[in-house]
Amino acid sequence: MKTRITELLGCEYPIIQGGMAWVAEHTLASAVSNAGGVGLIAGGSAPIDYLRDQIRKCKEETSKPFGVNIMMMSPNADDLAQLCIDEKVAVVTTGAGNPAKYIPAWKEAGIKVIPVIPSVALAKRMERAGADAVVAEGTESGGHIGENTTMCLVPQVADALEIPVIAAGGIADGRGIAASFMLGAEGVQIGTRFLASEECQIHPTFKELILKAKDTDSVVTGRYTGHPCRNIKTKFSKKLASGEKDGSLTPDEFEELTLGSLRKAVQDGNLDEGSFLCGAIAGMISDIKPCETIVRELMEQAEKLLSK
Repeated sequence: MKTRITELLGCEYPIIQGGMAWVAEHTLASAVSNAGGVGLIAGGSAPIDYLRDQIRKCKEETSKPFGVNIMMMSPNADDLAQLCIDEKVAVVTTGAGNPAKYIPAWKEAGIKVIPVIPSVALAKRMERAGADAVVAEGTESGGHIGENTTMCLVPQVADALEIPVIAAGGIADGRGIAASFMLGAEGVQIGTRFLASEECQIHPTFKELILKAKDTDSVVTGRYTGHPCRNIKTKFSKKLASGEKDGSLTPDEFEELTLGSLRKAVQDGNLDEGSFLCGAIAGMISDIKPCETIVRELMEQAEKLLSK
């Protein structure tokens, strides 16, 4: 399947793996790229030496394009942005803020710039700033979310822009890809499905939660702090949600409780203190497969549907 996204990124399939913090490291990113998509390494607030090592290891594991995701709210965003230039990263995706000040330098270095956006207004700003494409991410996605749904957001963004649009949020099979293309997208970003891949390095408890999840097993917490996140329902996430709802947790107490909670989930499988971020589509996922198999099955199903 050839689209403006495959041409832009030099990949076989128009699939980007989500840049999930603490999850998206070199093993997963290289596996997705080798499967024909574009893998991402999560920059987050990572130390520069760590991210440099991740990029270099990924280069050893794949000769195909991969990228780095940078959260603009990271205190070391300036250093992360420069590292991507120094290491000649092919693609940068961004979230949680406006990357406009970095775009000229990235583009001068030959980096493809793809901001993640939750609204038409921000999408237009990113196009004017020189972005090569945008990821229109609906509220169904895992982690930090906006309020608009994928089905509502994608066609409005596609109508508003000249640059290509990548759909994200609630996509875990070929039907989701085909639907995204019908809405005007030319690529998809997928996160939660890759959590249940053999190459994903998260704790086994995290994978087990994904496989056991039902359609009603995600919850959004943190709206009153200004940073809403979608999680799998656990005792910890339900405690956060109820504390937010009844006021028994102040925003400061909420932030204190969640500090480091994603690492505790990903690395330790800590059900009492960990935030297990995932999309609302987790209820559809019931098996663990290699990334190559996941990508192939996604595309075969999507192409079959689109050919009709």
